[in-house]
Amino acid sequence: MHYSKNKHPENDPAYKGLTVNEGVGEAPVVNPYRKQKIKRQQYSAPEFVKGILAGDISMLSQAVTLVESSLPEHQLIAQEVIEKCLPYAGNSIRLGITGVPGAGKSTFIEALGMSLVRSGHKLAVLAIDPSSERSKGSILGDKTRMEELSVAKNAFIRPSPSAGSLGGVARKTRESIILCEAAGFDTIFVETVGVGQSETSVHSMVDFFLLIQIAGAGDELQGIKRGIMEMADGIAINKCDGTNIDKARVAKAQYQNALHLFPPHESGWSPEALTCSSVENDGIDEIWEMIERYADFTKANEYFGAKRNTQSKYWMYETINEQLKNNFYKNPEIQELLMDNEKRVLSNELSSFIAAKNLLDRYFGKIVK
Repeated sequence: MHYSKNKHPENDPAYKGLTVNEGVGEAPVVNPYRKQKIKRQQYSAPEFVKGILAGDISMLSQAVTLVESSLPEHQLIAQEVIEKCLPYAGNSIRLGITGVPGAGKSTFIEALGMSLVRSGHKLAVLAIDPSSERSKGSILGDKTRMEELSVAKNAFIRPSPSAGSLGGVARKTRESIILCEAAGFDTIFVETVGVGQSETSVHSMVDFFLLIQIAGAGDELQGIKRGIMEMADGIAINKCDGTNIDKARVAKAQYQNALHLFPPHESGWSPEALTCSSVENDGIDEIWEMIERYADFTKANEYFGAKRNTQSKYWMYETINEQLKNNFYKNPEIQELLMDNEKRVLSNELSSFIAAKNLLDRYFGKIVK
């Protein structure tokens, strides 16, 4: 019998009445129909600036991503973009929105946001979202909770996961505000998670600070943080609908009385408490009218610009503090000495203050050299 080793021997003439067809060839390892992932083009700082000033939302989104990135090469580009956009920023009303979890902040933002977009405003919503400790990503997902606003033509929604470093995220949110203003957004909302120190950070980057509250959740004034109440330029009692209307009106009176007990604001503005229903879109326009009255009032007495100058100075010092702290802890020599000093503190060989002083002296001594 003579047959090719690559052929089936059963097809040899000696085997009459038996035929074996050729098998199917082995499939390629790489799917030829699978499209290769296209690598996103990395733009230069001037290209980003040109796109942002032209109102290109895609370029704005990529620039904000660079601002949020911790990679040094991204930060270099981001800072150049911010610097070149700075002359075109500042022409907006910056509104900080906070409130207890469940107060309906996202529903309120969508109701007010859609009202503003329909009246011709361009709105950017920057939300400081809590982060998953496992994935480090946003866990609230504001875009999924603002279905109508997220697809509106003149609206831009950007959640920023806090990733356990609120100070850094707050600074980057402020930088994102500059980019959004340069892109032509005349109204900026900054939403907080409503917990921890986020309120203080947001208050230091907005013009008007709005506190969202709800009625019917127990003693209205019990548990109100004095600091947040003092920071508030206005209070919105949300969910004033259905069987909750009377409770909301009582809560409004209680909050209004409580506001009078606090020292007067530096701005000269008297904070107000109003009721609204985000679901029924009732009272939303009145809250925006209050914000506009505040802007007109503080611009007339020149507090508006003075407050922004104070905020700029505040964030300069905050950035210096953050960079010094990061540089200290990332120093290889300090990292080695930290463990040793920590052990000596725990074994009562050194006091906490002496150990800290020794580390700082060593750090600054090395920097001087």
